[in-house]
Amino acid sequence: MTAMVKIEKLNKSFGDLHVLRDIDIEVAPGEVVVMIGVSGSGKTTLLRCINVLEEPQSGRIFVDGEPMGIHRPDGEFRAFPDRVLNERRAQIGMVFQRFNLFPHMTAIQNVMLAPTMVKNLPDAEARGIGEELLAKVGLRDKFDAYPNKLSGGQQQRVAIARSLAMNPKLMLFDEATSALDPELIGEVLDTMKQLALEGMTMVVVTHEMGFAREVGDRVLFLHEGRVLEEGKPEQIFDNPQHERTQDFLRHVL
Repeated sequence: MTAMVKIEKLNKSFGDLHVLRDIDIEVAPGEVVVMIGVSGSGKTTLLRCINVLEEPQSGRIFVDGEPMGIHRPDGEFRAFPDRVLNERRAQIGMVFQRFNLFPHMTAIQNVMLAPTMVKNLPDAEARGIGEELLAKVGLRDKFDAYPNKLSGGQQQRVAIARSLAMNPKLMLFDEATSALDPELIGEVLDTMKQLALEGMTMVVVTHEMGFAREVGDRVLFLHEGRVLEEGKPEQIFDNPQHERTQDFLRHVL
């Protein structure tokens, strides 16, 4: 079975700061992989490298067997031209910390935008998809609401629906609940849990340890740009092997 995500010897630096160091990861189709670790450990950068929002210096990245860049024989990574890269990115949904909805568009218009602009779907067909997805994330009564009339949790669920509108093979979540008030976090996590139950392949960066334990098939602990420990949630949370993992969990649990 082809891995949905395959990363080999990935390195990323910002100037003199070496953020990712020889990362090797595989994510199977339908698997939910959760990345945890302190801020600055490289989690978000790794997530952004998967769809080349950040371009690594070296390594190889594949999504569903397709390379996400040019892999040179010396190990150097070079991004594809925008046309090719945008085609590959269209199969990857990404949900950010901030909702990034267009404030002048209603919820349904935000969700319809990519299918009409990228896939050239007729408005009626795109609206049907949008209505179905907004209903799926519990916003059946908010089709025509503008973002400023929605709570943070509702806005983030619109952002999830918007990412799903392109029918992606893979969903990336970058601390999707970190900008929300505590009472709104649950509604977004419930939406993510439902996606996992439906078999969506997901790579999730989160500080929500309960979600990582309950929903993750595998948990990766990152420290100083390396995957220091990985395993099933019960292994990582109940019997962490590395001193750094133990210390991190003592502070967050």
